[in-house]
Amino acid sequence: MKMKSKAAVISSSLVFILSNWAWGDWWEGALQVGFYRGKCGIADVEAIVAGVVTARFVRDPTIVAALLRLQYHDCFVNGCDASILVDGSNSEKKAPPNLSVRGFDIIDDAKAAVDRICPGVVSCADLIIIATRDVVFLSLGVRYEVQTGRRDGLVSLPQNVSLFLPPPLASVSHSIALFANKGLTPTDMVLLLGAHSVGVVHCSLLKDRLYNFRNTGRPDPTMDPFLLNLLRLRCPQNTPTNNIVNLDQNPFMDNSYYQRLLLKRGILPIDQELALHPLTRGTVMTLATRWFDFPSRFGAAMVKLGAIEVLTGSQGEIRRSCRAFNEH
Repeated sequence: MKMKSKAAVISSSLVFILSNWAWGDWWEGALQVGFYRGKCGIADVEAIVAGVVTARFVRDPTIVAALLRLQYHDCFVNGCDASILVDGSNSEKKAPPNLSVRGFDIIDDAKAAVDRICPGVVSCADLIIIATRDVVFLSLGVRYEVQTGRRDGLVSLPQNVSLFLPPPLASVSHSIALFANKGLTPTDMVLLLGAHSVGVVHCSLLKDRLYNFRNTGRPDPTMDPFLLNLLRLRCPQNTPTNNIVNLDQNPFMDNSYYQRLLLKRGILPIDQELALHPLTRGTVMTLATRWFDFPSRFGAAMVKLGAIEVLTGSQGEIRRSCRAFNEH
């Protein structure tokens, strides 16, 4: 009897595996565009969320920065599992970097809206991703498709935040390493930091640049002198008041963030360093000059951020309230 070749054995094995694969189980365990299509009858889950977000945006455009930060802080700690939404004295919300995070009430409203149509189907983790996409569309003018099918996490601890979330004063090199731990490249990082074209920052994170850069007793030499004087007026050296500073004077997302970096007008230390670091300056220059590239590339980076360490299939749970784990 002739022996089968190695190729024939492998081929036969693959045929057996594929013919016996529970494709439905596998597909339910993967993120996909339109995951909720048909799961709530004829209702369009993403359209329901968009209605909630649009109504809030009309009243308060600052939710753009709030929801971008909410997704970023959620996904970097335990993955995109809505662990940041959980209330409690020992939850992620109590970690110092999260004390100023906003947007929880928007996710509550979106959850209530979708649960009125089909309760127990849509995860809080997906609502963060969908709502953030919608508010970016309202600000940036370009809508990117998001994958859905996430499940909500079962762990929310404040100590995890300091372990995984890049600190606000981290260097570019340190940040590149932390982003790499999440499967994100230096280019992804530069694109995601384009979110700094909206929002505010407290003076406490800037004073070293303004008065005592790296303990030199002098301001950061890479900062534009006009911007330096402007920020010193807003952030006096010897005062307990912790004023806020706009990261950009433009209320809408665009590539002006990168243009400001080339003019030495970055606000946060990491912003300006992006234009100087050899692994990031090329991307900054490209985005600064090719304004039409930013929207689609930013959307792709947000999709990649939204896929970090997700729970799918039978993992985790679908919370009844985004602010609490289900009682089992």
